[in-house]
Amino acid sequence: MKSEKDILKWFDNELSEGELKDLKQSDDFETIEKIGYYASQLEAPKIDPQKALEVFKTKHPAKKEGKVINFNFKSIMRVAAVVTILLTSSYFLFFNAQQTFNTDLAESRQLMLPDNSEVILNAQSSLSFNKKTWKDKRDLNLDGEAFFKVSKGQTFSVNTSAGVVKVLGTQFNVKERNNYFEVHCYEGLVSVTYNDETVKLPKGTIFRVINGTVELLEDTRALNPSWMQSESSFNRIPLAQVIDELERQYDINIQIDGIDTNQLYTGTFTHDNKATALESVTVPLKLSYKLDGKNVIFYQYNGK
Repeated sequence: MKSEKDILKWFDNELSEGELKDLKQSDDFETIEKIGYYASQLEAPKIDPQKALEVFKTKHPAKKEGKVINFNFKSIMRVAAVVTILLTSSYFLFFNAQQTFNTDLAESRQLMLPDNSEVILNAQSSLSFNKKTWKDKRDLNLDGEAFFKVSKGQTFSVNTSAGVVKVLGTQFNVKERNNYFEVHCYEGLVSVTYNDETVKLPKGTIFRVINGTVELLEDTRALNPSWMQSESSFNRIPLAQVIDELERQYDINIQIDGIDTNQLYTGTFTHDNKATALESVTVPLKLSYKLDGKNVIFYQYNGK
């Protein structure tokens, strides 16, 4: 067993290189290291040492004779490790109430919220909320795209970096990507706040912002987002946004060779067949592509 002095020096980062090497080779180092890690996660209360010493002297006057007690330092260290782990675990169990869900590339995920509202996350998206306060405040954070089917109740808020969407009970889709923000109401009434201005969206209307340009559109035929049927549909959307979605759904890397990515695309590509999807985007725009594993090059079709 290493001496208490060596262990305390290790906690204070005062060991020499040789002493540190010697300590790491001891049988007790794993236990000591655990104590150091978990202790670093806790915040100790602030104490005035001088005041504490005066209180201690008042309650415990010095005695002429003392009794020497031999401690089993190794046992104390192990008990301290267990206590520290229990305290840290209790903190995360009772105080860390944040619930987070994520999807990877080419992945979607269906979720059920505490109030039985339904959420379907599209690829490469993240959704989080506080499950402890959910009963009083239905408030979520979204990064990416998701479809919501909200149970009736108190205000239901979806916060994104681009804007805030609020409803009481309805069905809607929120898409927040780089330079793209879209809210599509499929049922009920949706409130969208963007740049401190609020717009009410009835069923069949779309609020869209692309590169800072705001549009209000209508689509009364769709019952839900096309991506829920494993397709991505676009209506006069810049090619750059379409390429981003292709990369997201197929986990590929698309490079551009002499193509204007601001040109608008209207159409649909499937999520089930990569070659068909690439042709669905390139052919209408008179483009071609080369495919090499996960790497794709889009280039201008020259008819040869």
